[in-house]
Amino acid sequence: MMQGPVQPKARLEFLNAIPPPNYVAGLGRGATGFTTRSDIGPARAAPDRPAAAATIGVGIGRGRGRGRGTGGEEEEENEDVYDNESQRFDEFEGNDVGLLYGWAKYDKEDEEWDAVMVKIEEGMDSRKEIREARLKQKIEEYRASNPTITEQFADLKRKLHTMSPSEWKSIPGSTHSSRNKKRRRFESYVPVPDTLLEKAREEQAYVTAFDPKSWAAGGTQTPGVNDLTAVGEGRGTVLSLKLDRLSDSVSGLAVVDPKGYLTDLNSMKITSGAEISGTRKERMLITKGCEECPKNEDVWIEACQLSRPEEAKAVIARGVKAIPNSVELWMQAAKLEREDENKSRVLRRGLDHVPDSVRLWKAVVELANEEDARLLLMRAVECCPLHVELWLALVRLETYEVAKKVLNKARISLPKEPAIWITAAKLEEANGNNARVGKIIENGIRALREVGVVIDRESWMKEAEAAERAGYVATCQAIVHNTIRVGVEDEDRKRTWVADAEECENRGSIETARAIYAHALTVFLTKKSIWLKAAQLEKTYGTRESLDALLRKAVTYMPQAEVLWLMGAKEKWLAGDVPSSRAILQEAFAAIPYSEEIWLAAFKLEFENHEPERARMLLAKA
Repeated sequence: MMQGPVQPKARLEFLNAIPPPNYVAGLGRGATGFTTRSDIGPARAAPDRPAAAATIGVGIGRGRGRGRGTGGEEEEENEDVYDNESQRFDEFEGNDVGLLYGWAKYDKEDEEWDAVMVKIEEGMDSRKEIREARLKQKIEEYRASNPTITEQFADLKRKLHTMSPSEWKSIPGSTHSSRNKKRRRFESYVPVPDTLLEKAREEQAYVTAFDPKSWAAGGTQTPGVNDLTAVGEGRGTVLSLKLDRLSDSVSGLAVVDPKGYLTDLNSMKITSGAEISGTRKERMLITKGCEECPKNEDVWIEACQLSRPEEAKAVIARGVKAIPNSVELWMQAAKLEREDENKSRVLRRGLDHVPDSVRLWKAVVELANEEDARLLLMRAVECCPLHVELWLALVRLETYEVAKKVLNKARISLPKEPAIWITAAKLEEANGNNARVGKIIENGIRALREVGVVIDRESWMKEAEAAERAGYVATCQAIVHNTIRVGVEDEDRKRTWVADAEECENRGSIETARAIYAHALTVFLTKKSIWLKAAQLEKTYGTRESLDALLRKAVTYMPQAEVLWLMGAKEKWLAGDVPSSRAILQEAFAAIPYSEEIWLAAFKLEFENHEPERARMLLAKA
């Protein structure tokens, strides 16, 4: 519904004042003046004011009910409303607020007109809703009669989860492809290139060599290049020759499976004339390369690989003559020999030219027997004194007394090598001197620090695990005991050591984990959590005796820990040793006389072992 006429607000007084001559608003702040049509006035002369007012009143009176009487005071009042700009000003709409509404009254005709317009709009809205509902119904009917592919197979897709793997495999694959059809549609045919004809000629020349007719004619009956049918005939001749060769000459029966043979033909590689020609060109090139680059070992190795087996030795011989210090060429020359004795002879000749090659020494030692290997290693450590693997290999072949001397020489040659000290500890353990193992590891770590070697805790722990896997438990324990504290702050020792033990246990290094717990318990004697973790390790991987010994030691340092007493008693009970379990609980009563857990454990022990009198006595004491 339309509201009543808007009442204009009063303008400020300075807005009604007449501006001075040549005044331009905003000139002081850089604005530029402009002229509008309202400043110039209408293009034609305006009629007298009463007539103009009457005309305007008639023109707009139909719309808003004004101007239907143009007499006297009403015209003057209209003129005042029209001319007074202060009465037509509004903060939101400006001076245009009174152009249509500022002086018009809302009468009955306007109300009726608005009511009619409202009914028209409501009727149009209802028609729109009816039209949309009808369209929606038609779409639903069309979809119901013409379902999509997805809707048609919806029920089948829901049942796919019930299919078995065999049913999935039995689904046939698609035999039609629009992509292939489209591809065949645009297939084009071009003339046969000269390269194909040349290749056919070469293949025909190769096949003709196996044709008996060609042999009879001295090999001169070669078909023309364009006779491509002869290629197929030649291949048939080759097939028949191979079948004749594989036939049984005694009984005359074929020993070849015809089905399997035809299948195997697909995997056979027939060397064409082009490949033979390419190999000849490569050999010619590599021969030229050997002449131009005689000091390049890669060229000689490639020439050896491209050469025929009977020529490869001669090629590699020229190579080692040109580059006698090349280890790769000597190793390649040894590979060409079939017998170990000849391989060893070639490698020893190589050592005459390259005596400091560890690779050659290792290869020749692997081919020798134990006694010859020991002699070769004695010479090897003289020629290569800075390679610890040669020293350690010699130690493994020597006796105990000689091995100690070898390790002393190795320690002088390699003072910064930890492997020598670890090998010395293993040597003592292998000969039953476990008491010296810890001293050797301790002296080794001190000597390495004196020469500037940084002791890396992680690497030494890996050496401990490696020693355990090799069966050297004492060496493992000594390494852990001497390196477990390296780089660990005092406040982090308990957490770090427990984490190390758990990681070793997860990797299967049980002895290393046991050694870590043993060292941790020498520092943290009153930490019940460490005792329990060590006991759990013994329970899982140790023996009953080792677990009992550990728990006995635990209650010695922590007599107030109920769980340790109970764990020891339970293990004895599970082992069937009820008297020992009862004795442990008696000791626990003496240490913790007011422990309800121990009293309950003792009562349960007597009750389940059918000792009611003992159970009643325990209840009476409790």
